[in-house]
Amino acid sequence: MLRLFLFFLIFSNFSLASEINLFTSRHYTSDVKLFEKFTHQTGIKVNVITGKSKVLEKRILEEGKNSKADILFLADAGALYSAQSKNLFTEIQSEKLKRKIPDSLRSKFWVGITKRSRIFFYNPSFLSQEEIRDISYEDLSDKKWYKAIAVRQSNNIYNQSLIASMLEHNGVQKTKKWLTEFVKNFARSPQGNDRAQILMVASGEAKLAIANSYYYALMLSGKKGIEQKKAAEKVLPIFPNQLNRGTHINISGAGILKFSKNKKNAEKFLEFLLTDEVQLDFCSNSFEHPIVNGIKVDSFLGKISNNFLEDTSINVSIYGKRQAEAFKLMKQAGWN
Repeated sequence: MLRLFLFFLIFSNFSLASEINLFTSRHYTSDVKLFEKFTHQTGIKVNVITGKSKVLEKRILEEGKNSKADILFLADAGALYSAQSKNLFTEIQSEKLKRKIPDSLRSKFWVGITKRSRIFFYNPSFLSQEEIRDISYEDLSDKKWYKAIAVRQSNNIYNQSLIASMLEHNGVQKTKKWLTEFVKNFARSPQGNDRAQILMVASGEAKLAIANSYYYALMLSGKKGIEQKKAAEKVLPIFPNQLNRGTHINISGAGILKFSKNKKNAEKFLEFLLTDEVQLDFCSNSFEHPIVNGIKVDSFLGKISNNFLEDTSINVSIYGKRQAEAFKLMKQAGWN
């Protein structure tokens, strides 16, 4: 009887130790294939629970010590900071993770897994390269762009992070003044996703679009249909602020949760996501930039973005600290 009890005890512990529960706001089928690859290599099963970042955060917070979640994997540094501020994470212990990720793209509690740049797009049939050479985010308030810019709504977290970074760089008063002029330059009332902004530029309805680079690469790949592929082929990207601080960078990132029952396996999983092979896989399928230095990208994304100056002067945690302030100023300026 004792032997039977010990067998079940050992077996249950083995089962527990051979899986992790991943809570993620990401929605890529290609991610699931990577998780399956991790299971194949390690024998550790990855149970995936998807949802919006705030919903996942609320669930983990409410479950507390009873939560079965091991890792929280979110898009946008602001979302990670929100979870961090509610004391959901444990500190990162892996020296391998710390060495691989630049200081500006991690905190004590989470690490960046992929990078995304928020850049501009233009149609060379309507706008010459000379007209946008050396353009910056700050230039978007100029009167030359009156009713010419396509952008998403102010409640979009990517836009909030961009404005949070501008607050950090330029201060409150300059950013308030900039926003007042910037909203006058909207080609239409902000609406739609990032791809919708690129489509406006392709059709000539706007001169400039603000969007994350991976949306453009996704359109070029044909995965969103032939019409969007043709539209993307009419458009060219440009990386802002190349003469000063560099282009705004955001991340998808992950941390190990405080009440995780599988911390060692969770650490192995994060280390797996930062291997060269997996980083290249992210680039090829979700078209994000690799976060590990020295990886050359040959995908659609690589054709446009292997060499550009990134803003590394501030830690991306700043976006989370200043997003609420940024959103308030955006609304005050009339950004719907």
